[in-house]
Amino acid sequence: MDERREMAAARRLAPMIAAAAGRIERERELPADLVDALHEAGLFRLLLPKTLEGAELAPAEFVRVIETLARADAATAWCVCQTAGCSLSAGYLAPGAAREVFGPPRAVLAWGAGAAGKAEKVAGGYRVNGKWGFASGSRHATWLGGHCRVILPDGGAARDETGALIERTMLFPRELARIEDNWHVIGLRGTGSDSYEVSDLFVPDHLTLSRDVNAEILHPAPLYRFNTNHIYACGFASVALGLAQAMMADFLALAVKKTPREGQARLAESASVQGETGRLHARIEAARSFIAASLEDGMAEIVATGGLGLDQRMTIRASASHALAEAREVTVALYHAAGVNAIFDGSPFERRFRDSFAVSQQVQARSNHFETVGRHLLGLPPDLTFA
Repeated sequence: MDERREMAAARRLAPMIAAAAGRIERERELPADLVDALHEAGLFRLLLPKTLEGAELAPAEFVRVIETLARADAATAWCVCQTAGCSLSAGYLAPGAAREVFGPPRAVLAWGAGAAGKAEKVAGGYRVNGKWGFASGSRHATWLGGHCRVILPDGGAARDETGALIERTMLFPRELARIEDNWHVIGLRGTGSDSYEVSDLFVPDHLTLSRDVNAEILHPAPLYRFNTNHIYACGFASVALGLAQAMMADFLALAVKKTPREGQARLAESASVQGETGRLHARIEAARSFIAASLEDGMAEIVATGGLGLDQRMTIRASASHALAEAREVTVALYHAAGVNAIFDGSPFERRFRDSFAVSQQVQARSNHFETVGRHLLGLPPDLTFA
């Protein structure tokens, strides 16, 4: 079976991305030449509909591309993953609106975390105020999104028929926002995950959506029946797995030539190192397989039934949480096994260690997601916020 064009592009660009890792760290964003290369390879259009010249990749294929990019540089993979998740919004927009946002060949949508804004309903649209943080990829984005609580003309909060607060995502050109350069962190420095703010910004109705609400999906492709949490959870887990694989490759290269101080044999000749290396390899591959199986089974269920049942949603949640936890622990073990070689500034071990822990601090890596899965398995109603 021929390799997908997008995976081939990721492999082809990997050496360039790896060579740019130092610049990505220093500049705290993806350099312009790398952004150009990613656009030319179509890697910012992985989850866009084919009608918008997107790849419309199945999630199981998408996460393999993200993993490949992460082996070269985690920040690059993170930006591609984050903005791809944002681009799922194209499936919720009318064709004209989707083309307005995503039609230009260099279109990228980024957004921050949480419903941190307020959107007052007015004639023809919404009056938006808010500030959002953690907008990965926003420095090379053309549009931004702001998740908002909807406010009625009388000032009250809008609620649905169940009494839940109504949230909508507002889309607007990046130049209409005030950007705050505040991304000074220990890991994933190159994601440029700044904050941004708008005040009294009018956003027309056609550029708003309620993401992850099945009734609002307008595009028929099965991909858009996965919600953004499925993509972010498994995509960011694949960033973590790519980091673990890269650190494993670094360790294997070190182990065949390093003889520990006062030692008589190379690391590679130690039985304990051999056993630990085999176990860590197995943990990485098992986590990769669980994610792939959960997404492939999810796609099969969507094709067969039109949607994802709760059991499958929980399986996807479990696979992502498991991979995030396993990747972090494997990274720690490999960092420790590398000894003093790992501690120097600028070494691949040091950078990947910091990036791995930055990944593990993100909301998708919370340990309480396992409680959500456990509640479901035990017959108790789970919290579906991140499932």
